[in-house]
Amino acid sequence: MTDLPPHAYVAALAGFRNMNIHRLSALLRHHEPEEAWAVVLGEHPAVGLIAQVLAANPPVRASWRRCAAERPPERVWQQCGDLGLEVLVLGHPRYPAGLLDDRLPPPVLFARGDLALLEGRRVGIVGTRNATAAGRATARLLGHGLAAAGVHVLSGLARGVDGYAHRGVLAAATDSDSVGRPIAIVASGHDVIYPREHADLWAAVGESGLLLSESPPGTPPEAHRFPLRNRIVAALSELVIVVESRERGGSLITASEAIDRSIPVMAVPGPVDRRSSAGTNRLICDGATPVLGVDDVLIALSYQNDRSAVMAADLRPRPRGVDLAVYRVIADDARTIDGVALLAGLSLVDAAMCLARLEANGWVAQADGWFERTGSPFR
Repeated sequence: MTDLPPHAYVAALAGFRNMNIHRLSALLRHHEPEEAWAVVLGEHPAVGLIAQVLAANPPVRASWRRCAAERPPERVWQQCGDLGLEVLVLGHPRYPAGLLDDRLPPPVLFARGDLALLEGRRVGIVGTRNATAAGRATARLLGHGLAAAGVHVLSGLARGVDGYAHRGVLAAATDSDSVGRPIAIVASGHDVIYPREHADLWAAVGESGLLLSESPPGTPPEAHRFPLRNRIVAALSELVIVVESRERGGSLITASEAIDRSIPVMAVPGPVDRRSSAGTNRLICDGATPVLGVDDVLIALSYQNDRSAVMAADLRPRPRGVDLAVYRVIADDARTIDGVALLAGLSLVDAAMCLARLEANGWVAQADGWFERTGSPFR
C-alpha cells in the first residue's frame, strides 16, 4: 500500500464506525495519514486524545480493526476515482478557504464538480422538507433570480425548499451560461443518494456545479450527519436565507450555525397562523432581515440588479469626514470603542456616535463590544 497517496488513508479512515470528526482530527493532528492507519491497526502507538480513547474503549480499537479489513484504503480510493471525486484533506491547497478557520472544519471533504465556485458570491437557501406550495415556489423563484444575477446557491439538497431552490438555479442555466451555479452539501456518501427522488438533482449539481460531502463513498444518511452537514452549508455561505421552517428543524440549525459564525441570516415571512412560518417569523422577530424578493438579497450582497446585467455596486452611503477616519481605523482589524477613540483621537462619545452611524449604514458590525468592517472595503 506504500504507493497509495496519503489522502487514500484519510478517505478510508473517515468511513470507520466510531470515527467522529474530533477523533479523526486528533488522529491526523498527531500522525501522518499512513502512520494513522498503522495506529488503528495497532501497529503503531497512539498519542494524545486517540491514545486515551483506545485505552478507555477497547471495543473502539476492535471496531476500527474490523473496519480496516472491510474498508482498505486501496478499495476506498478506487471508489473515489470511479465516482470522479477529489479528496481534500484539511491543509490541501484546494481545501475550501472558507472552512480553514472554522471552529469545526471537516478533516476531509469529498468533492465532485467545480471548486472555483466557492470563490464566487454565495447564498445559502434552506427550509423545511415539508414545504407548502408557496414555499416551494418561493424557493424556486429565489434560486432562479439569484442564479440569473450570477450568485451561486448553496443548500443541503434535502426535500422541499432545498431541492426547489436548486431546481430554480438549474432552470436559470438553460437561459444563459453566465449564471450562478448550484452548490450542495450532502450528508451521505456520493454514491448513496438521499432522498432517492433527487437522483437527477445530484447528477445535475455534480455536472454543472459542486457536490460536497465530508463522508466517503458508501456512507449512509444517518441522522447525526445532517446537523453536521448544516454547519458546512452555513460556513460556506455569505448569507443564509430560510424560506420556511416550523418551530424546530434543520433549517433553524443552519441559521444558528450561521449566526454563530457572524454570517447574516435572512428569512421569508409567512402567515402567522401557519406552522410552516413559525420558525421564519421568529427569526425575523429576533433580528433576521425579511426577504420579500430577490432584490432584497442582492442589496444585502451590495449588488444592484439590472435586467441586462448585475453590476457590483455598493448601495451604502459612503463614509465622510470623521466617520471615514473611524472607518479606516477598523478597516484592517476589529477594535473596541476605547481603541477607536485612542487611534482616531476622539472622545468616547464622539467615537461611539461615529460607530453608530457606520453601523446604521452597513459599514461596521459589532459583536461582544468589538467593531469590525463589513462588506467590501475602500480606501
